Amino acid sequence: MLLCDSAQVAEGKLYILGGGWSLTGPDPTPSAIAMKLEVDWNEADRGHHWELYLEDADGHAVVVPGPEGPQPIEVRGDFQVGRPPGIAPGSPIDLPLAVGVGPLPLAPGTRYTWRLVVDGESSEGWSLSFTTRPAAAPADTPPSA
Repeated sequence: MLLCDSAQVAEGKLYILGGGWSLTGPDPTPSAIAMKLEVDWNEADRGHHWELYLEDADGHAVVVPGPEGPQPIEVRGDFQVGRPPGIAPGSPIDLPLAVGVGPLPLAPGTRYTWRLVVDGESSEGWSLSFTTRPAAAPADTPPSA
């Protein structure tokens, strides 16, 4: 997994722009998460489900206002891979994924983590953490005369 400015998948490859950062903001900006999952040979030809959750430094869901009230920031999807011809039996099968994230109203000077869950399971290495820059100090205004 990699945080980036933009990502897309084409012809089985990830195309990444501005990748590898862990500091952003403080203003809301678009971003993306580039992932390469390795699907076990024995899990090919089966349906799978993935979820990404944005959490704060305490592991709580990050909630933002939505049209139906406060909503946690989550992204979900399903996938199924086949066994490509010519691949050695038992080999893992690559699955590139790119998730675009619109500008999020995140608190300045705060640590966040994207946590990945696949088929209800997660691992310590399936996360990406980043920090938002502190808010800019207001410009000093000259004293009035």
